[in-house]
Formats: sequence, C-alpha cells, structure tokens
Amino acid sequence: MRVLSLGSLNIDKVYSVDHIVNPKETIESTSYNNFCGGKGLNQSVALARAGADVSHAGMIGEDGTMLADALRESGVRMDLLRTVDGPSGHAVIQIDPHAQNCIIIFGGSNRRITPQYIDEVMEGFDAGDVLLLQNEISGNGYAIEKAHEKGMIVVLNPSPYDSRLDECDYSKVDIFMVNEVEGRLMAGCESEDPQIIRESLKKAFPKAAFVLTLGEAGSCYFKGDEEYFQPIFSVKAVDTTAAGDTFCGYFLSSMALGLPIPQCLKRAAAASAICVSRSGASPSIPTSEEVDAFLK
Repeated sequence: MRVLSLGSLNIDKVYSVDHIVNPKETIESTSYNNFCGGKGLNQSVALARAGADVSHAGMIGEDGTMLADALRESGVRMDLLRTVDGPSGHAVIQIDPHAQNCIIIFGGSNRRITPQYIDEVMEGFDAGDVLLLQNEISGNGYAIEKAHEKGMIVVLNPSPYDSRLDECDYSKVDIFMVNEVEGRLMAGCESEDPQIIRESLKKAFPKAAFVLTLGEAGSCYFKGDEEYFQPIFSVKAVDTTAAGDTFCGYFLSSMALGLPIPQCLKRAAAASAICVSRSGASPSIPTSEEVDAFLK
C-alpha cells in the first residue's frame, strides 16, 4: 500500500515569546528560528520516518529549496514535487513558555495546485493506495473526486477548518483525522464532551472511520460499533506545533504496514509525545527507531 500525500509545504518562522501577543500590543521575541513545516510536509516526513512508502505532491516557490531538502532527507519520494514562480507558503508562529502556539499561515505556492496537476500526480496510483489531504492547499474537492473514482483510500485532515472545505464531498472520504475542535465543528455539535462528539460524528458520517485526538484525554478510533482508545504518554512539552501531524503520519504509516488499530494508535501517541518534547516542526518528528526505543 503506497501513500500519496498531496499537501502543503511551509517555511515556519518561529518566535519564542513570553506570552501570545494581544491586540494593539507590541512585544519582543526572545528567539527566532526558521524551520521546515506545513501540515503536508510534516505528515509526509512522519509517514516516511515511520516506514511508509510515501510520495509527496505539492508546490514550492523559488525560496523552497530547504523544503525539498527536508523531504528528501527523510526518505520521501520527490518526483511529483513541482517548483513555481513566487514565494512558498510560510507560517508565522508564536510559542509561549507553556508550549502553546499561535499561527498565521500565508498560502503562497500551496494555493496554486490545479486539476491538471492533480490528474498528473494520480496517474501512478491505483485502487487500495492512500491519498492523504489537509486543508492548506487548493484543489482538495477535485482530488477527493478523482481518488474516489480510482478506488483509493481517501484520508482527510480538515485543518484548518474553514469554508474552503465546502467544496469537499465528505461522503467520498474514508478516514477523517481530526482533533476535538474539528470533530465538533464537523458534527455541528455544541457540546465539548468527547462521547457526545463521537456519537454525533457516527450519526452524521455512518460509513467513515474517524481518528480523533483529544489532547490530554488521549485519542480514539471509531467506525460504526468498532472503537479503540489510547491514553497519552506524559512528557514535558516544549513545542506542540507538529504534534497532530506526527500523530497522523504515524497512524497512517502503521495502518499501511498492516498493524492492528490499537497498535497504530499506540505508535502514533508515542511519536507525538516525542515530538512535543522537541522544538520545531519537521525536525521534531521522531524516527521509527526512536519510537520503538520510547515504547520499550
């Protein structure tokens, strides 16, 4: 089972601050770093480091050499990546001493993905292969349609959750990777109770599988009457920026490798715990060897 990760690539501009800036306030950053990120890149790196056969499709700008290098160094297949004129996507990230973050995203080249490009990148994939999408690129609605027609397993991480998702036919998505906020919005549920969110999602999307992350309450997988739960591994958090992407990549890689769902959740939780204990987005994502050592 191969994975096609059609997703964003961002240059993350990370500022360490005493607190997240308030309206009309000017504050000084205590440090600044550039990291490779974007939900698509992070998920592809996590998939590759976890052992999946993953190809990344996406667009970088003229300033995106570091992004291509990060994918290549992690073992991601690169033949579908394209370079276009203009800037790459980037993110401005504030991180406070409690590892909480605040993020502004500029789409850049991520918003230049066309139906023609999607047709091109899907030519080499077949029924049973996985298409992984998130909401930082253009063309998701078309990509879902084409992948569904081919019989691919369509996985959607609807983040950031906004009106651009309206173009997506959720009935053609096989697996949703969501946190509690995204799950509540998808279900149209006002309650923050995880059980009510789960039941609302089951009712709204009876044919889909969900992987739901719940912060300190852990994570779960459910589809119909099938449910599995996984607690978190407690670590000191330094930077939570790529935690969800790491969880997503490790879960899907474990699934692609044929592991049972409880083990997929456990490996994803361990990888996410390692990730939050480090700084940066893609640099914080652990290798499978590190996850195995952590679990021992």
